[in-house]
Amino acid sequence: MRILKDLFNLFYPKLCANCDDQLTQNENVICTFCRHDLPLTNFINYTENKISKTFYGRVAIEKAYSLLFYRKEGITKKLIHELKYKGNEEIGIFFGNWLGEILKENNEFSDINIIIPVPLHPKKRRQRGYNQVSKFGNMLSNHLEKPFEETVLLRTSTSKTQTFKARFERFNNNDTKFQLSNLTALKNKHILLIDDVITTGATLEACAKELQKTEGVKISILTMAYTE
Repeated sequence: MRILKDLFNLFYPKLCANCDDQLTQNENVICTFCRHDLPLTNFINYTENKISKTFYGRVAIEKAYSLLFYRKEGITKKLIHELKYKGNEEIGIFFGNWLGEILKENNEFSDINIIIPVPLHPKKRRQRGYNQVSKFGNMLSNHLEKPFEETVLLRTSTSKTQTFKARFERFNNNDTKFQLSNLTALKNKHILLIDDVITTGATLEACAKELQKTEGVKISILTMAYTE
């Protein structure tokens, strides 16, 4: 089996998702050099940081954290683009394992009850073929030993892709609506709401407000990246 694997890697080598260099046997998704260049947020305080402050006066949250900074140019942008539009779901697995290990080690989000992703509209999911945070959420679920649920929160309408909207337009976008499929399933639960990138926080805010229609719900937020 080892020989077959080595032959496969010889003819179909795994390449770094950022620089396209061939990965070594011990590397996964991105090479060691690119991994060291990733702009980590390194926020120590999960309740008081740039991400949690994004939601001040808008929606009540318990904690918030992002692994990376997202900038106009750089590795984070390329990786998220590969994940979101190029079908490279291995990137979601990579970030889910990385963040899951961090959170388990420092015991953060240990009191959550369920992990819920920002949902895609069914039409967009059919077009793309997947939700870019599904495998990310599944990996977090494995590490935190909490259920990952994709069917409780639904997107009932959608607007033009956020990528091509100006920041002000995204912040004031009221076209996107969300709905709970079950108004009682989340009663008194602490939910970890996850997404790929926080830009203005408008989408996560809308999701959180819909989730908080259930009695006793608490919300924490976790994403792969945060826009500076």
